[in-house]
Amino acid sequence: MSREDDVPATDPLDAQLAAWLDQGADASERAELEALAASDRDELARRFAHPLRFGTAGLRGPEQAGPAGMNRLTVRRATQAVAGWLHQSPGAPARGVVVGRDARRGSAAFAAETVATLLAAGISVHEWPDPGPTPLVPFAVQALGAGAGIMITASHNPATDNGYKLYDASGTQIVAPDDERVEALMGRPAPPASVRGTHQVIGPEMLARYRAGILARFALGAPSRLRIVYTPLHGVGGELATGLLAAAGYPDVACVTEQFAPDPDFPTVPFPNPEEPGALDRALALAASRGADLVLANDPDADRLAVAVPAPAGWRALRGDEVGWLLGWSLLHDPMAPGEVVATSIVSSTMLGALADDAGVRCVTTLTGFKWIARAGDPGTLRFGYEEAIGYAVDPAVRDKDGLSAALALARLADELARSGRTLGDLLDDLEDRFGVHAGTQVSRRDDTAGGAERMAAIAAALREHPPAALGGEPVEEVEDLAAGAPDRPPTPGVLWRTAGGRVVVRPSGTEPKVKAYLEVVGEPGPRATLAARRARAEERLGALAASVSALLAPADPR
Repeated sequence: MSREDDVPATDPLDAQLAAWLDQGADASERAELEALAASDRDELARRFAHPLRFGTAGLRGPEQAGPAGMNRLTVRRATQAVAGWLHQSPGAPARGVVVGRDARRGSAAFAAETVATLLAAGISVHEWPDPGPTPLVPFAVQALGAGAGIMITASHNPATDNGYKLYDASGTQIVAPDDERVEALMGRPAPPASVRGTHQVIGPEMLARYRAGILARFALGAPSRLRIVYTPLHGVGGELATGLLAAAGYPDVACVTEQFAPDPDFPTVPFPNPEEPGALDRALALAASRGADLVLANDPDADRLAVAVPAPAGWRALRGDEVGWLLGWSLLHDPMAPGEVVATSIVSSTMLGALADDAGVRCVTTLTGFKWIARAGDPGTLRFGYEEAIGYAVDPAVRDKDGLSAALALARLADELARSGRTLGDLLDDLEDRFGVHAGTQVSRRDDTAGGAERMAAIAAALREHPPAALGGEPVEEVEDLAAGAPDRPPTPGVLWRTAGGRVVVRPSGTEPKVKAYLEVVGEPGPRATLAARRARAEERLGALAASVSALLAPADPR
């Protein structure tokens, strides 16, 4: 027997654990992982099998120890990578990084870790002093001419999550190849710095500058008679949103008081996303009791906007696309400069394109996400951009979605209509009379079991390779392989099918074990007297389309 046979083999998982801990995990993270090593090896293996990856402009995941979680060591590794990336750009370290945070449990600690790591790497920092909305970070990046921006937030994810969002020097979410460069640097020590970076706390004048810009665009000339109900869903938008509404000319704004103060537990909602069923229940109840005209809601980091309006049978939450049509119509009727464009994504409604064509303005269709939508105007200016997931960019001062400025833009439109005895619902009717009913919905399949992400990706790939001949009883007339890219659009996993009056986009999620399909049916224009019948017919066709897609997303189990 050789000497090596006397030495017990090292478990690869234990070796991974030791290597991770040696990078500087703090005491609580160390204790959590060592407890798993002793009691739950499967869970420990899961945390090392799938480390957080740079996805939607950064990192997002559960607050937990290990590579698969958001923790101080993950944040330090990411920030060291950002520092290395910035050192590759002359002047960027001195221009500095804007750092902000929301009010989630770990956000203060993660922001402090980010600041300390940047300073040690010789990167100057401009830090927002208090928890605040995400749009303030890209705004400050542009206003200060900073080299980058970092926002600690998980947006509308569950209370157990947190995240790390990265902006480049333009104030736009990073895209390839920068995200790939940053990720490649994770785990490497930050380059040695001969001089420590400078640390500046952003003063109140920056917030005043942000407010002034929004109010210059969207404040009213006379006080509004609208009765508005607002909720920030336990997030960080409350004080800023209500202050903006008051300054813009809306004296009658009632807030859902139990949801107004930031609370990382989100105690009154099952899921802190205003699109989720039940999230707006308290706001709608308050609106009904007050006879309100409009409900506005931000998600917890205030970069998204949800809207509800009175309807014959109570209150109706508008689809993200419908809010996009309203804002698009309004902003397209503002004076526009040459070269300005509007933009939306491949999974959003096609109505914005019709509105833009009618106004003689170019409409750009991008990949999903504001990291692409915000770039649609380059080298010109993006006048308006939106995605169906209730994200809206209404002013170029913020090159990302902004639920605060969008709230003022939408309220301005509602007020203009109310002064002539009309409503947002009336304008939606007008648009579908003139441009046709645009009915939309989503169908998805999720698999949270082991290997689920791979199975969902396999389903999406199979549908791309073997498209259906018909959907909802209508022949598929066109198949577009999104993975092949286009002259004005990078490749992305997914496929687009078109029928005579319908469209389906199928794509795997980049962050979840899910495959999603986005459906739209477009009807012919017609007079107001036929609108109800045309909507009913569109919904009937949409239901048939959804049934076909649902069957395609649920093939025989490949296992």
